[in-house]
Amino acid sequence: MACFDTAFHHDKPPVAARLPLPRAFHEQGIRRYGFHGLSYEYIARRLREIDPVLAAGRVIAAHLGNGASLCAMRDSKSIDTTMGFTALDGLMMGTRCGAIDPGVVLHLQTQLGMSAADVEDLLYRKSGLLGVSGISSDMRTLSDNSGPEAEEAIELFCWRVAREAGGLIASLGGLDAFVFTAGIGENHADVRRRICERLAWSGLRIDESANRGSALRISVPNSPVAVLVIPTDEERMIALHTLKVVREDRS
Repeated sequence: MACFDTAFHHDKPPVAARLPLPRAFHEQGIRRYGFHGLSYEYIARRLREIDPVLAAGRVIAAHLGNGASLCAMRDSKSIDTTMGFTALDGLMMGTRCGAIDPGVVLHLQTQLGMSAADVEDLLYRKSGLLGVSGISSDMRTLSDNSGPEAEEAIELFCWRVAREAGGLIASLGGLDAFVFTAGIGENHADVRRRICERLAWSGLRIDESANRGSALRISVPNSPVAVLVIPTDEERMIALHTLKVVREDRS
């Protein structure tokens, strides 16, 4: 039994899958796939249970953990996401850089003499929160550190989330709900506050008390955009898919 983390994004619009490369590369499979699909599928399922009206609308789910991405959903289906051909794309993460100018990669190789393996190690394992702070990839450790490098890493993380969310709002044509999930999204009230403040222009208004308590709904009652904190459960999603296959095999 295999559950692919890209499957949830399989039916997103073709324009959201294409990379601006010659067509031959697209036909070879070099395109934007998206990841964290099991997490987003679970969030879509839970949101339908919690608030079917919101689930049918325009939703951004923010899977913020050591790996981080955003997914734009309409009627519980993925229409755009921040990760692309690999899980290195999009948001700044614990040790991954996220989206950077491709020219930086060329510079590292042609001007600094780094090998492909060295560049891979840098971008996947030595960048992100760890690289910017020089301290840790763990948001909890950085939050407990009073140094300016830790603060810069946290602020850059939140800025990147808000920046990418703005692009997904354009893909959706507006926003009805924003859902925080995964380790940072579920547990770090200050990160949620910073991101929501940067997205206030879109209609997000949070209740500080509810946010500090990691309530299910952390937006104020009259917020034009609902803001929720929903724990993800990728293992449960895998179990549900497995159960469905077993039942189909028996019938």
